Amino acid sequence: NRYRLHCTGSNLQGEQVGPNRHPPPRGGALPIATRGADRYFELKSQIHRKLIGVLNLERASSIPKDRIRAEIGRVVERLLDEERVPMTTAEQTKIVEEVLDEVLGLGPLETLLKEPSISDILVNRYNKVFIERNGKLSETAVRFKDDAHLLHIIEKIVSQVGRRIDEAQPIVDARLQDGSRVNAIIPPLALDGPCLSIRRFGRHVITQDEMVAYKTLTPGILRFLSACVQCKVTVLISGGTGSGKTTMLNALSRFIPEEERIITIEDTAELQLQQRHVIKFETRPPNLNKEGGINQRILLRTALRMRPDRIIVGECRGAEALDMLQAMNTGVEGSMSTVHANTPRDAFSRLETMVMMADLEIPTRVILQQLASAIKLVVQVSRLQDGTRKVLSVSEVLGVKDEKVDLQEIFTFERIGVTDAGKVQGRFRATGITPRLLERLRISGVTVPPAIFEEVVPVNL
Repeated sequence: NRYRLHCTGSNLQGEQVGPNRHPPPRGGALPIATRGADRYFELKSQIHRKLIGVLNLERASSIPKDRIRAEIGRVVERLLDEERVPMTTAEQTKIVEEVLDEVLGLGPLETLLKEPSISDILVNRYNKVFIERNGKLSETAVRFKDDAHLLHIIEKIVSQVGRRIDEAQPIVDARLQDGSRVNAIIPPLALDGPCLSIRRFGRHVITQDEMVAYKTLTPGILRFLSACVQCKVTVLISGGTGSGKTTMLNALSRFIPEEERIITIEDTAELQLQQRHVIKFETRPPNLNKEGGINQRILLRTALRMRPDRIIVGECRGAEALDMLQAMNTGVEGSMSTVHANTPRDAFSRLETMVMMADLEIPTRVILQQLASAIKLVVQVSRLQDGTRKVLSVSEVLGVKDEKVDLQEIFTFERIGVTDAGKVQGRFRATGITPRLLERLRISGVTVPPAIFEEVVPVNL
């Protein structure tokens, strides 16, 4: 059956069109399961199906969201009355909201997406949903009806960005409208059913004052890093998954002068740069015929033809490391990127391996020289056991020594213990070494107080 959507005043009516015209079925409760959760899911599913049958979704999409939400809410209430199921006002309000979320949003995920304090949503199975809040994981009461329900929500997410997920392409990266990063994997690769993870990125970009207040770093470290960014020192941010690399990159990008032209290159758009002269590139996966894919290497080469002052690569994870190094060594100074690594030295080992992926048979010695020449500063970030993110190390690159990239640590965070409340104890400490970069900063007209290279700032002591 096909129905037209009529919005007249505050009433929404469904009218069937076609040769067999008759009103929607009324009266008589539909057969539903008798047990609590199953009964609730079945009732909600039937209301959802009847609502889809009544609505002309193409017409609904052209109506303002607030208005269509109110109109659909009235139709859901009418359909609930037809089911003749005894419900309290609170229960009816809840089911109306959840059906609206199914039609206009992402179903059970909507309640979690409305909470700004949640940084990660992790759906292990349709009946196991976890969240991360303040760096700590916890299970929620949110549930999907079954695997098919979860798969429907995943398909809804990926279709919004022009991608698809099925047995032929069972892994997909996508993003939500607010910029949150989505990764999904389905059977046959996921043995227990569809699996979904959402990395939230709030619209609020953390400020330098907030970073200091959260004790992510000290005012002295921030002063040094801001000076380096202003003076086009190439910075690499290293850390593990969820350590805050992208957040740090966003924060440091605030210190890039407003008049500079910036090009960002990412697999999934996450960066939230505040400058007005920003061009954003995003990779594209190949289609089912293995055609049409655009990777970071191609985008990097394109960026070099567009007169960038700086190139920011969201995350370096493959052969594009070679093109990035060449860009940094051929005039695009002050570029930034992130890499997954546990220490600054491991970061260079990973970059060396990535350059080798280009299959150009470049000698190791040449790769190391390119790395040491391109990257001048490594910022190591980490998420500690109490959920807080901290800058563990700021290291300067000196060159190549004994076939290794030579590093000297300028600032470090020393962990001492844990308080009774579970908070990590320690101190930010300057190593006392004066970085060679100070001369470059001086020539550029930026001064840094010498006292910051002697500061010690305790945390939870």
